[in-house]
Amino acid sequence: MSNSPKIVMDFASLRLQLVDHLRYSIVDQRVLDAMAKVPREKFVPESREEDVYTNVPLSIGFGQTISQPLMVAVMTEALVLRGTERVLEVGTGSGYQAAILAELSGYVVTVERHPELLDRATRVLQELGYHNIETHLSQESIGWKQGSPYDSIIATAGAPHVPQALLNQLASEGTLVIPVGSRHDQDLVRIVKRDRRVIRQELGACRFVPLIGQDAWDELE
Repeated sequence: MSNSPKIVMDFASLRLQLVDHLRYSIVDQRVLDAMAKVPREKFVPESREEDVYTNVPLSIGFGQTISQPLMVAVMTEALVLRGTERVLEVGTGSGYQAAILAELSGYVVTVERHPELLDRATRVLQELGYHNIETHLSQESIGWKQGSPYDSIIATAGAPHVPQALLNQLASEGTLVIPVGSRHDQDLVRIVKRDRRVIRQELGACRFVPLIGQDAWDELE
Protein backbone atom coordinates (compact mmCIF):
# COMPACT_ATOMS: atom_id res chain seq x y z
CA MET A 1 0.00 0.00 0.00
CA SER A 2 1.37 3.39 -1.00
CA ASN A 3 1.85 6.02 1.69
CA SER A 4 2.30 8.80 -0.85
CA PRO A 5 0.50 12.00 0.16
CA LYS A 6 -2.56 12.92 -1.86
CA ILE A 7 -1.92 15.63 -4.43
CA VAL A 8 -3.71 18.84 -3.46
CA MET A 9 -5.30 20.38 -6.53
CA ASP A 10 -5.73 24.13 -6.92
CA PHE A 11 -9.23 23.81 -8.32
CA ALA A 12 -9.95 27.55 -8.31
CA SER A 13 -6.97 28.31 -10.55
CA LEU A 14 -7.73 25.38 -12.84
CA ARG A 15 -11.33 26.53 -13.14
CA LEU A 16 -10.26 30.01 -14.24
CA GLN A 17 -7.83 28.52 -16.76
CA LEU A 18 -10.71 26.50 -18.21
CA VAL A 19 -12.91 29.59 -18.44
CA ASP A 20 -10.13 31.45 -20.26
CA HIS A 21 -10.09 28.60 -22.77
CA LEU A 22 -13.89 28.78 -23.18
CA ARG A 23 -13.69 32.49 -24.07
CA TYR A 24 -12.56 31.51 -27.57
CA SER A 25 -15.99 29.93 -28.18
CA ILE A 26 -18.43 31.52 -25.72
CA VAL A 27 -19.43 35.19 -25.92
CA ASP A 28 -22.08 35.39 -23.17
CA GLN A 29 -20.18 36.73 -20.15
CA ARG A 30 -22.90 35.55 -17.77
CA VAL A 31 -22.30 31.97 -18.89
CA LEU A 32 -18.56 32.36 -18.38
CA ASP A 33 -19.12 33.85 -14.93
CA ALA A 34 -21.31 30.88 -13.96
CA MET A 35 -18.69 28.42 -15.21
CA ALA A 36 -16.09 30.30 -13.15
CA LYS A 37 -18.23 30.08 -10.03
CA VAL A 38 -19.59 26.52 -9.96
CA PRO A 39 -17.06 24.01 -8.52
CA ARG A 40 -17.12 21.18 -11.08
CA GLU A 41 -14.93 19.07 -8.79
CA LYS A 42 -17.89 18.61 -6.44
CA PHE A 43 -19.83 16.79 -9.15
CA VAL A 44 -17.32 14.12 -10.21
CA PRO A 45 -16.06 10.95 -8.49
CA GLU A 46 -12.94 11.56 -6.42
CA SER A 47 -11.00 9.27 -8.75
CA ARG A 48 -11.56 11.73 -11.63
CA GLU A 49 -10.66 14.95 -9.79
CA GLU A 50 -7.31 15.30 -11.57
CA ASP A 51 -9.17 15.58 -14.90
CA VAL A 52 -12.06 17.72 -13.71
CA TYR A 53 -10.94 20.93 -15.44
CA THR A 54 -9.80 19.35 -18.68
CA ASN A 55 -12.23 20.04 -21.51
CA VAL A 56 -13.55 16.47 -21.76
CA PRO A 57 -16.60 14.52 -20.54
CA LEU A 58 -16.01 12.26 -17.52
CA SER A 59 -17.74 9.08 -16.41
CA ILE A 60 -19.99 9.40 -13.34
CA GLY A 61 -21.19 5.78 -13.29
CA PHE A 62 -24.29 3.95 -14.58
CA GLY A 63 -23.16 4.51 -18.16
CA GLN A 64 -23.56 8.28 -17.77
CA THR A 65 -21.15 11.20 -18.05
CA ILE A 66 -20.70 14.75 -16.89
CA SER A 67 -20.61 16.65 -20.17
CA GLN A 68 -17.56 18.34 -21.66
CA PRO A 69 -17.36 21.86 -20.17
CA LEU A 70 -17.46 23.47 -23.61
CA MET A 71 -20.66 21.60 -24.46
CA VAL A 72 -22.22 22.67 -21.15
CA ALA A 73 -21.36 26.28 -22.00
CA VAL A 74 -22.58 26.03 -25.61
CA MET A 75 -25.93 24.52 -24.62
CA THR A 76 -26.40 27.03 -21.81
CA GLU A 77 -25.54 29.97 -24.05
CA ALA A 78 -28.04 28.74 -26.65
CA LEU A 79 -30.87 29.15 -24.12
CA VAL A 80 -30.16 32.91 -23.89
CA LEU A 81 -31.12 33.05 -20.21
CA ARG A 82 -31.78 36.45 -18.63
CA GLY A 83 -32.23 35.49 -14.99
CA THR A 84 -35.95 35.01 -14.42
CA GLU A 85 -36.75 31.93 -16.50
CA ARG A 86 -38.30 28.70 -15.30
CA VAL A 87 -36.06 25.98 -16.78
CA LEU A 88 -36.52 22.22 -17.25
CA GLU A 89 -33.44 20.00 -17.48
CA VAL A 90 -33.95 16.46 -18.78
CA GLY A 91 -31.09 14.33 -17.47
CA THR A 92 -29.73 15.57 -14.13
CA GLY A 93 -26.68 13.30 -14.24
CA SER A 94 -24.07 14.75 -11.89
CA GLY A 95 -26.10 17.91 -11.20
CA TYR A 96 -23.43 20.20 -12.66
CA GLN A 97 -25.52 21.49 -15.56
CA ALA A 98 -28.40 22.16 -13.16
CA ALA A 99 -26.07 24.27 -10.99
CA ILE A 100 -24.97 26.32 -14.01
CA LEU A 101 -28.61 26.85 -14.99
CA ALA A 102 -29.51 27.87 -11.43
CA GLU A 103 -26.87 30.60 -11.55
CA LEU A 104 -28.46 32.07 -14.68
CA SER A 105 -32.21 31.58 -14.28
CA GLY A 106 -34.99 31.95 -11.76
CA TYR A 107 -35.88 28.31 -11.08
CA VAL A 108 -34.74 24.91 -12.35
CA VAL A 109 -36.67 21.65 -12.47
CA THR A 110 -34.41 18.69 -13.27
CA VAL A 111 -35.29 15.02 -13.80
CA GLU A 112 -33.07 11.92 -13.77
CA ARG A 113 -33.93 8.25 -14.37
CA HIS A 114 -31.13 6.75 -12.24
CA PRO A 115 -32.11 7.02 -8.55
CA GLU A 116 -28.51 6.75 -7.37
CA LEU A 117 -27.37 9.62 -9.58
CA LEU A 118 -30.39 11.69 -8.58
CA ASP A 119 -29.71 11.18 -4.87
CA ARG A 120 -26.05 12.10 -5.27
CA ALA A 121 -26.78 15.19 -7.37
CA THR A 122 -29.52 16.35 -5.01
CA ARG A 123 -27.18 16.05 -2.04
CA VAL A 124 -24.38 18.00 -3.73
CA LEU A 125 -26.71 20.74 -4.92
CA GLN A 126 -28.15 21.12 -1.43
CA GLU A 127 -24.68 21.21 0.12
CA LEU A 128 -23.73 24.00 -2.29
CA GLY A 129 -26.77 26.00 -1.25
CA TYR A 130 -28.91 25.87 -4.39
CA HIS A 131 -32.47 26.52 -3.23
CA ASN A 132 -33.87 27.25 -6.68
CA ILE A 133 -33.47 23.69 -7.98
CA GLU A 134 -36.19 21.04 -7.78
CA THR A 135 -35.08 17.44 -8.47
CA HIS A 136 -37.31 14.53 -9.52
CA LEU A 137 -37.01 10.90 -10.54
CA SER A 138 -38.14 10.86 -14.15
CA GLN A 139 -41.27 9.06 -15.25
CA GLU A 140 -41.99 7.08 -18.41
CA SER A 141 -43.04 10.24 -20.20
CA ILE A 142 -40.20 12.60 -21.17
CA GLY A 143 -39.80 15.75 -19.08
CA TRP A 144 -41.84 16.87 -16.07
CA LYS A 145 -45.32 17.87 -17.20
CA GLN A 146 -46.44 18.80 -13.68
CA GLY A 147 -44.22 21.87 -13.69
CA SER A 148 -44.91 23.10 -17.21
CA PRO A 149 -44.90 25.36 -19.07
CA TYR A 150 -41.18 26.13 -19.05
CA ASP A 151 -39.50 29.16 -20.55
CA SER A 152 -36.46 27.04 -21.41
CA ILE A 153 -35.82 23.31 -21.73
CA ILE A 154 -32.46 21.57 -22.05
CA ALA A 155 -31.96 17.85 -22.67
CA THR A 156 -28.57 16.35 -21.82
CA ALA A 157 -29.19 13.10 -23.71
CA GLY A 158 -29.68 12.44 -27.42
CA ALA A 159 -33.10 11.74 -28.97
CA PRO A 160 -34.00 10.28 -32.40
CA HIS A 161 -36.18 13.37 -32.98
CA VAL A 162 -37.49 16.30 -30.97
CA PRO A 163 -39.97 14.72 -28.50
CA GLN A 164 -43.46 16.17 -28.81
CA ALA A 165 -43.80 15.94 -25.02
CA LEU A 166 -41.04 18.54 -24.60
CA LEU A 167 -42.58 20.84 -27.22
CA ASN A 168 -45.87 20.58 -25.34
CA GLN A 169 -44.14 21.58 -22.09
CA LEU A 170 -42.39 24.56 -23.67
CA ALA A 171 -44.00 27.97 -23.20
CA SER A 172 -44.80 30.25 -26.11
CA GLU A 173 -41.64 32.17 -27.01
CA GLY A 174 -39.66 29.46 -25.17
CA THR A 175 -36.41 27.81 -26.22
CA LEU A 176 -35.50 24.11 -26.28
CA VAL A 177 -31.95 22.81 -26.77
CA ILE A 178 -31.55 19.08 -27.43
CA PRO A 179 -29.17 16.65 -29.20
CA VAL A 180 -30.99 14.88 -32.07
CA GLY A 181 -29.72 11.98 -34.15
CA SER A 182 -28.66 8.37 -33.66
CA ARG A 183 -27.92 6.62 -30.38
CA HIS A 184 -24.23 7.41 -30.85
CA ASP A 185 -23.95 10.69 -32.79
CA GLN A 186 -26.22 13.71 -32.86
CA ASP A 187 -26.57 17.31 -33.95
CA LEU A 188 -27.30 19.92 -31.30
CA VAL A 189 -30.64 21.49 -32.15
CA ARG A 190 -32.15 24.74 -30.88
CA ILE A 191 -35.93 25.07 -31.09
CA VAL A 192 -37.71 28.38 -30.54
CA LYS A 193 -41.51 28.60 -30.26
CA ARG A 194 -43.04 31.60 -31.99
CA ASP A 195 -46.84 31.49 -31.61
CA ARG A 196 -47.81 28.48 -33.73
CA ARG A 197 -44.47 28.24 -35.47
CA VAL A 198 -41.43 26.25 -34.42
CA ILE A 199 -38.09 27.65 -35.59
CA ARG A 200 -35.27 25.08 -35.75
CA GLN A 201 -31.54 25.84 -35.80
CA GLU A 202 -28.66 23.36 -36.08
CA LEU A 203 -25.76 24.21 -33.75
CA GLY A 204 -23.24 21.52 -34.72
CA ALA A 205 -22.27 17.91 -34.11
CA CYS A 206 -22.25 16.42 -30.63
CA ARG A 207 -22.29 13.06 -28.85
CA PHE A 208 -24.50 12.25 -25.86
CA VAL A 209 -25.84 9.15 -24.16
CA PRO A 210 -29.32 8.12 -25.43
CA LEU A 211 -32.48 9.74 -24.09
CA ILE A 212 -34.62 6.88 -22.77
CA GLY A 213 -38.41 7.08 -22.55
CA GLN A 214 -41.60 7.53 -24.51
CA ASP A 215 -41.05 9.27 -27.85
CA ALA A 216 -37.29 8.71 -27.52
CA TRP A 217 -35.11 5.58 -27.35
CA ASP A 218 -36.06 2.21 -25.90
CA GLU A 219 -33.58 1.14 -23.23
CA LEU A 220 -33.25 -2.34 -24.80
CA GLU A 221 -32.32 -1.15 -28.31
